[in-house]
Amino acid sequence: MIQYLNLLQDILENGVEEKNERTGTGTKKVFGRQLRFDLSEGYPLLTTKKMFTKAIIHELLWFIKGDSNIRYLVKNGVHIWDEWPYQNYLVKNKLAKKYPMYSDEWKKMKEEYIQKIINDEKFAKKWGDCGPFYGVQWRNFNGVDQLRWVVNEIKKNPGSRRLIVNAWNAPLVDKMALPPCHVMYQFQVSQGKLNCMMYQRSVDTFLGLPFNIASYGLLTTIVAKVTGYKPGELTLALGDTHLYLNHIEQTKLQIKRKPYKLPKMVINPKVKSIFKFKFEDFELVGYKSHPPIKAQISV
Repeated sequence: MIQYLNLLQDILENGVEEKNERTGTGTKKVFGRQLRFDLSEGYPLLTTKKMFTKAIIHELLWFIKGDSNIRYLVKNGVHIWDEWPYQNYLVKNKLAKKYPMYSDEWKKMKEEYIQKIINDEKFAKKWGDCGPFYGVQWRNFNGVDQLRWVVNEIKKNPGSRRLIVNAWNAPLVDKMALPPCHVMYQFQVSQGKLNCMMYQRSVDTFLGLPFNIASYGLLTTIVAKVTGYKPGELTLALGDTHLYLNHIEQTKLQIKRKPYKLPKMVINPKVKSIFKFKFEDFELVGYKSHPPIKAQISV
């Protein structure tokens, strides 16, 4: 993961400060970077801070299901997508001014909101959805199940150069809680291995990117398994690659840390379909990391 630390250093040294950006937090940013990971060397999970692997697995399963309602995630103790539908709930009910973001009142109200999502299916259906993003597009892009198609195509036509899944459905972007950051990915079969390349338009380098690396590493490994190939190389093409200004000190701390050896992700060999995996089918082995580093997400 040295290349990830090098990217952090690159942004600190060469990034241009941008205060007029959507969240209002401000960023330091670069444009057009690339990371490559040989999946035969281990599972690409960051070791210079402890990662919440449970969230990575559950989020990917959520995408694969074609789901976009946070109820599945929060019932499994994963809260990485709470802020977007919660803030939408406050805005639509004219409560945003009463509960300023990240205030004590906002946090208390959020706890009540999450409990309603868990306990009230009708409430969750109305207020827990993130809109037609990510997994929804993977599984139903204008009526096309892209993920099912690409898995079948890898099996039938492994030499294809059209093994693409696209999450950026332009007419529906305004209906999404957050337009997809990782907008498309492409598989390639070569020499008995399955490679994957993902393009990401917007990169929250400190908080989001480590999740994205691990998630696409796991997705590639899963697809390779069910199609009869070994996982090969994962490449990430990064567009607007930024550090939020309230993550600068955390970044400086992280780049001082020395990475440990990559762990391995063991997958249940009995599962033959990508759509049949459950959380219990994955086991992370040999993960040693530095302590976690807390940072606030920008919505």
